Amino acid sequence: MLYGIAAILLAEGIVDRVLVLCPSNTIEAGLLGKFKELATNADLRDALPPGARITTPRVINASETIVDGALCVENYHAILEHVNSSIRDSLKGKGERVAVLNDEAHHVANETGQTVGKWKEFLRSPDYGFRHVLGVSGTCYVGDEYFSDVLFRYSLRQAIEERFVKKVEYVAEMPVTHGQEDRWQLIWQRHADWKKKLKSRGIRPLTIVVTQKIAACKQVAEELTDWLAAWEKIKPEEARAKVLVVTSAKEHQVNVALLRGVDSPASKVEWIVSVSMLSEGWDVKNVFQIVPHEERAFNSKLLIAQVLGRGLRKPDAWTGDDPVVTVFNHDSWSGRIKHLVNEILEIERRLTSSPLAASPYHFELQNLDYTREEEVTDYAQSGEYQIFEKGYVVLPSQVIDQAVTVEFEDALTGKHSKFAGTLQQKTFSSDEVAEQLYQRLKSIDQESADSSDPADRTNYAKRFPREKCAAIVAESLQQAGITDERITDDNRQKFLQAIGPLHRKGSKRVVYVLSPQALKSFNTATRQSDSCSAAELRRGSKSIFYTDGCKATLPDEQQEFFAEVADPDGEFISGRVEVDNPADFKTPMNLTIADATPERKFIRELTKRMNSQHIDAWLKNAAMNFYTLEYAWKKGEHPKRGEFSPDFLIKCGGQVFVTEIKDDGEITDPSPENVKKHEYASAHFDRLNAWLAKGGLAERYQFNMVAPRDFNAFFQKLREGTLVAFRSELDVAMINAGTKASPS
Repeated sequence: MLYGIAAILLAEGIVDRVLVLCPSNTIEAGLLGKFKELATNADLRDALPPGARITTPRVINASETIVDGALCVENYHAILEHVNSSIRDSLKGKGERVAVLNDEAHHVANETGQTVGKWKEFLRSPDYGFRHVLGVSGTCYVGDEYFSDVLFRYSLRQAIEERFVKKVEYVAEMPVTHGQEDRWQLIWQRHADWKKKLKSRGIRPLTIVVTQKIAACKQVAEELTDWLAAWEKIKPEEARAKVLVVTSAKEHQVNVALLRGVDSPASKVEWIVSVSMLSEGWDVKNVFQIVPHEERAFNSKLLIAQVLGRGLRKPDAWTGDDPVVTVFNHDSWSGRIKHLVNEILEIERRLTSSPLAASPYHFELQNLDYTREEEVTDYAQSGEYQIFEKGYVVLPSQVIDQAVTVEFEDALTGKHSKFAGTLQQKTFSSDEVAEQLYQRLKSIDQESADSSDPADRTNYAKRFPREKCAAIVAESLQQAGITDERITDDNRQKFLQAIGPLHRKGSKRVVYVLSPQALKSFNTATRQSDSCSAAELRRGSKSIFYTDGCKATLPDEQQEFFAEVADPDGEFISGRVEVDNPADFKTPMNLTIADATPERKFIRELTKRMNSQHIDAWLKNAAMNFYTLEYAWKKGEHPKRGEFSPDFLIKCGGQVFVTEIKDDGEITDPSPENVKKHEYASAHFDRLNAWLAKGGLAERYQFNMVAPRDFNAFFQKLREGTLVAFRSELDVAMINAGTKASPS
């Protein structure tokens, strides 16, 4: 395309010379080779009209003078004053008759460093006066924002649909893994699966592992190389030959050159570990798996588009079903990544819920700004702990070779597929575990020997010599029904954890006390926007509530999709509710998104005339970072802290009813986390009301957890004006569950 634009401009006599700028030597070399090949193509030459001013551009770089009829290709560094090139002398004052075509133009928009700033400065310089400036890029993003001045866009979605590139699939769900070694096993098995499938085609697939920083890239490459040597039982040098590290570091420059040959049958490379931003201009076609090693390497549209660009090209002469590139992301990132990827592929159409600046339903909110203070209680320990009193350690059953399933989602169709794998647990013999136990006890004794207080010196190793440790291990295995002499790493850790407290001279109990420091006031107008997708509306997992006139509040690109959603005979009927009378839709948002069935029922009640007339205004809270409450709970044995955002804020006169919606199942079986949410929220609003009263402010807040079973009573109390002091069935269930859980 760049060559075609240049050839037409020169043939038509619109310009006399063309300068193509690109960001790297690799791309410069690639463009020069392609342009010289195209310049000799007789069919292209014959396609130009008779009388063309120039039929064959002279393809050069800036080591030569740029004369009329020249198509000069250069790395943008050649424009800098200290670089010896012909660009400045050849083009100064001649910009009106020169076209400048910029490849990978996102560099001009994104980079703020001094050197790259010179690229933009050169294009705008009055010394040259360029009038014809064009940029091309496969990643037209500044952060997550798409360029605003795009003349033509060919989306990845269209490229996939028209079968020019590979399909894309992502990890939707992955089994629980025990660290990076387990994850390497699954990645390797997916890689091996591609090797098996592609063997008949004579293709050796490549897996790219993407990191954010050079230091992480080197570390991951070493880790992967060591793991491959151990897993495949090959020599270290054979493993190193399979892994190619690509960064901008000097030590890896030779590897950048080797990239060009990794598709060759002679290459031994199967794994490429790279920094995400360094692979432009690399035209490899055998990438079948991309592994973002950390979320930060794959958390913006620019990064994702660049990484996908490395893996989407089809192998030459491909026939049959379209090839697929697997993105082996961590499933805990899948929701965030999927949203970004879908927008890049232009697959997901979305509707945005935003506050309306001129809405009469905005209202002020108050919250407390807390600091957390630690209260620490010390419990001293003197002498030896009692250990192994039962004569064994309680172990869970173990499975050494675990059959697992990884679920992938097709990025274009949303269809799920399953990949069967095996997680092979690392194991130890019972003798090894007994020896580790004994050595750990021995080291604890040696550490205590230096204590000045004889009471603090221990003799664990004498009480539990090797033979006794071996007997404890054997008895533990028998109690757990483990007949195999192998012990998994998880169970080995259980033995070591059993003597973990011996290192401690005592214990501490840390309690965090929330201390309110200031009152925060803010308006509903500052609530951030959120959105929902076509897939969510179609499935009915989310619904939108709106009134007449909503369409005009949406961005232009969403209006066509909104018309489809609002169609009473369309496919989104289960995901939309139109509120007939705008006067009953007393929220400052242009539309409201309900996240689940209980929320849909609650909003239906809020918008019924008999209820809405008793409400001044209401707001569906943002999922995070707007009106949040802090709480703490215990997950198993581990204390957790977090924030939650109550679902609704309902203003009736001077009262704000803060309402968290749950399903009916919580009434009969309250979850420990929700019990703590209720406890912390109730205490918070008591403190807030006391603070407001002390400040002479009239507003008061009330927190309720309500389930659909409570809705009738809740709204009847609202209509009667007696909602203050209302207590739902769910509130009672949470209070009772909290009382039972509290120590007597």
